[in-house]
Amino acid sequence: MNDKSVPSHRQAIRHAELDWRADDGDVEAPFSTAYDDVYFSRQDGREETRFVFIDNNDLPQRLATWGEPRPFTIGETGFGTGLNMLCAWACFDENAPAEARLHLISTEKHPLTRDALERAWRSWPQLARQAAALLAQWPPAVAGVHRLQLDDRVILDLHFGDAADCLSRLDGRVDAWFLDGFAPSKNPDMWRPELFTAMATASRPGATFATFTCAGFVRRGLAEAGFRWRKVPGFGRKREMLRGEHAPTAPTAVSPTSRAPSATAATPWFQPPPPRPVDHVAVIGAGIAGTSVAAALARRGSRVTLIDRGGIAAGASGNPQAALYVKMAIEPNLQSRFYLAALLYTQRWLARLDPERRWWSDCGLLQLAGKAGDVERQRRFLAHYDLPPSVVAASAPSMVTALAGVELPRHALHYPLAGWVDPVALCHHLAATSGVEIRRAELKSLRETEAGWQLALGQDSLNVDQVVFATGHASRHWLDGLPIQPVRGQISTMSLARGSGSGTVPSLDRILCAEGYVMPPRDGRLIFGATFSPNDDDDTVRSSDHRRNLEELARMVPTLTESLADRSPAACGGRASVRAASPDKTPYAGPLPEFDRWRQDYAALSKDAKRSFSQPGSHYPGLWMSTAHGSRGMVSAPLCAELIASRLHDEPMPLERELVDHLHPGRRIIADLIRGR
Repeated sequence: MNDKSVPSHRQAIRHAELDWRADDGDVEAPFSTAYDDVYFSRQDGREETRFVFIDNNDLPQRLATWGEPRPFTIGETGFGTGLNMLCAWACFDENAPAEARLHLISTEKHPLTRDALERAWRSWPQLARQAAALLAQWPPAVAGVHRLQLDDRVILDLHFGDAADCLSRLDGRVDAWFLDGFAPSKNPDMWRPELFTAMATASRPGATFATFTCAGFVRRGLAEAGFRWRKVPGFGRKREMLRGEHAPTAPTAVSPTSRAPSATAATPWFQPPPPRPVDHVAVIGAGIAGTSVAAALARRGSRVTLIDRGGIAAGASGNPQAALYVKMAIEPNLQSRFYLAALLYTQRWLARLDPERRWWSDCGLLQLAGKAGDVERQRRFLAHYDLPPSVVAASAPSMVTALAGVELPRHALHYPLAGWVDPVALCHHLAATSGVEIRRAELKSLRETEAGWQLALGQDSLNVDQVVFATGHASRHWLDGLPIQPVRGQISTMSLARGSGSGTVPSLDRILCAEGYVMPPRDGRLIFGATFSPNDDDDTVRSSDHRRNLEELARMVPTLTESLADRSPAACGGRASVRAASPDKTPYAGPLPEFDRWRQDYAALSKDAKRSFSQPGSHYPGLWMSTAHGSRGMVSAPLCAELIASRLHDEPMPLERELVDHLHPGRRIIADLIRGR
């Protein structure tokens, strides 16, 4: 297949092919051998960026007077070395008010390696702080959206893939465009009508643009997409460049949400509800789902009341260790794409929260092949995804033994970026975010008011603008109509053998996962499990489940089991908790639908699945959820929290539009209608 017949998310991302060339002053700069073009002017790349993109979008003046509660958003085609984006960040720091925020979006089909980026940035010591933040979070070459929290006020979303395709799936709106990339004569595939159409769709009213090129087909493409352009003097030896603004001759109704109307014509039910005040938000549930939502909202300036009758991490998030692990389908699908994005995001997020690794570890994970056909399934999986080995790679038995630190003659998939986290420590850290107030109370009822919602908390009441439910399996009591299944899981813990006569205790350097899992020892104890019991909400620890966990541990890694001093269920400690799962095993993250209205408004889907509608989905105003994370909540919850906080604060989404829709709680209604249920 050629590239145009393969969807962008299925295409492997290849790093840029570079040559390094120095000018007379021995300042070296990267040169693309694939496109036979420079990344920036060797005369003065930073000054070129300032002249072309910063000044011709009037950014110093616009940022200095920015007073909107949402962030100012800049979109770019062609991240390259990141010079434009980091110069925009520096301009923001120099000019914007203290309460302002900046959101950067950039596409890149062939990202540089981290080493190449570091080499390129040696030429710009003035931007060393910004470059260091970028390099610390630089993602692997995986198609999709990679959200980087550069500092408390600045977010960068890197979209790896074809620029036009990435922007056509962008769920967000842009205030200013940097139309960059290699020259049209060198890279005509980027400068095509689909790119300009995608830019127009993602533009806020009056969005500006600037570009170094004056090529005729670029001018025509911009004009046809509704951009007014004009020629202005260019930089250095370049006589002219273009600047302008989005001003379609036949304006359409402006959506009050961050998603453009034309971007949801096929799925109007997923159109987000109109923005509402977000000054004070109640988050119900103080596990990983709730504390990550609370921290994400507070970081954006919301006052958050975090409510849980049991306190922080009292439920399913209370285990002493939790695996950062995903198990993806053999062929890419929406669920697997989400979980891969979530794993990569959570790893960056944790590294920023706790760079010293005090309560988490990116030790890596080995997914062991055990059953007949597993090795072939793993081979097919790797072929379908074509991911870099820094994300996942096949390991032969000898390599598995070396990686694990114990004798383990089995094939496996190695996930170097996976690991474990102490969920209790993490939840306490998030709950301590400035702007978060913790209330240990039980939600008795809630009712809508003119200003938002009133919550009854025992003898007290609380008035807030909006509410986020993150209560796990208890959510089903509040979110009537949403299918949520309780799933009981029990872990087992056991002290490692010590002293004379016990033999040498093998080390365990990676998480091992098969039908169960086992963590690297922590504080002299081994944690393994876990049982999986759907439709069971009893959290009493059971001896029979300890026996099952011990049996699975013996099957998975017999040399480790043999070293334990006492292998009886009576010697085990443990913990049982109840998680929530959806029927399709994907979390619910988004606004709460009015279920009966959806069934009424879209009833015709049961007879014609291709029927088109114009009616947006009806949602309960100001009610949101992050729930049904199942056994992978440590991976999925942080990215779902970022999605909800971004939507409430009218920001671009941290995922492609189809993945945002895949997480929407209303997806089950639409699926059931189409299936005639």
